[in-house]
Amino acid sequence: MRPLTEQETRTLFEKLAQYIGRNITHLIDRPDDPHCFRLQKDRVYYVSDRVMKLATSIARDNLISLGTCFGKFTKTGKFRLHITALEYLAQFATSKIWVKQNGEMPFLYGNNVVKAHIGRISEDTPEHTGVVVYSMNDIPLGFGVTARSTADSRKLEPTAMAAFHQADCGEFLRNEEELF
Repeated sequence: MRPLTEQETRTLFEKLAQYIGRNITHLIDRPDDPHCFRLQKDRVYYVSDRVMKLATSIARDNLISLGTCFGKFTKTGKFRLHITALEYLAQFATSKIWVKQNGEMPFLYGNNVVKAHIGRISEDTPEHTGVVVYSMNDIPLGFGVTARSTADSRKLEPTAMAAFHQADCGEFLRNEEELF
């Protein structure tokens, strides 16, 4: 477990900024319990300072997980968010899409969001920005990237793509071995 390098931190924050914008400061500057990002193997964990200090007594080879896994760095140096970060993305998201009940299962099976499944969408959401996908009952289902802006998506035909799938809660079952 080690702190992120400057380049790794920049890559992580650029990815998080697509989904939560300037709310990144709420993740780091928590007055109740300070948190930080740490790298263990190729995975980035969001962990409390108190827990991190306790974990230093465990050998690196014996430490499997620590805190909340936000994602991992690929071999090419890019950062890929995991579904385990959904709790924090949903809490601080700047852009959101709510899908109708008939669109929940297709999204949870790994499909993209089509225009016909959208119940609501945040105002002024630009094209190719990160969004958190919610059910109509405000339950976060996953996250993705918009295919069109809010204004453009209103003009689309019902079968056109509105948001590209990135991750969903169904991944806990489909990709269980890759998450940890």
